[in-house]
Amino acid sequence: MELELIELQTEAEPRASLIVLHGLGADGHDFVPVCQALDLAALGGLRCVLPSAPVMPVTLNGGHAMRAWFDIRHTNLGREEDEAGLRASQQAIEALIAREIERGIPAERIVLMGFSQGCAMTLLTGLRLPQRLGALVGLSGYLPLLALTEAERHAANQHTPIFLAHGRNDQIVAPARAEAARAELLRLGYGLQWQDYPMGHEVCEQEIDDLSAFLQQVLGAKN
Repeated sequence: MELELIELQTEAEPRASLIVLHGLGADGHDFVPVCQALDLAALGGLRCVLPSAPVMPVTLNGGHAMRAWFDIRHTNLGREEDEAGLRASQQAIEALIAREIERGIPAERIVLMGFSQGCAMTLLTGLRLPQRLGALVGLSGYLPLLALTEAERHAANQHTPIFLAHGRNDQIVAPARAEAARAELLRLGYGLQWQDYPMGHEVCEQEIDDLSAFLQQVLGAKN
């Protein structure tokens, strides 16, 4: 699976990479403003990689085709999950991470971040990756294949910092789904920062500020 990419770069020789996965029906352009709003100048050169998911029929959308990382078959996101679609997108995202490593960015300087479906893919991929990443960031999403996580997770990312955030008024991905992800990750011994906000299925200014502070902390100041 080859993905269309948008790249933003703050310096000629970036010292870190942020791979950002959009939500259902959006594309790589969706999070360009968020990347531009993050206060990460202290990190030195940063490359933001924003892929667009493939176009596929989505059952919950009446079978109409749209950009999606996997099919959604039921309003209950934990029921009838599209495991084949999840696995295929996982492989494509792993290839993006490998590409950044080949371009000279160490795995521990790569942050995988996603919103909604992109959050699901961030957690699915990051927890199973055999290289330690700099951080995982999950916004307004959930943990897919939750029951398989314990058996399939890789020890390499057991201590990778995780930032999870959700809107208390989210009517697309119920807060209970995010709370279930949080509970499972804590049960499995992961360290995470949890934030919730008085918002719906969106990103707010305070969230961007909190995320900026988190990324500054986990990636460190410019030498």
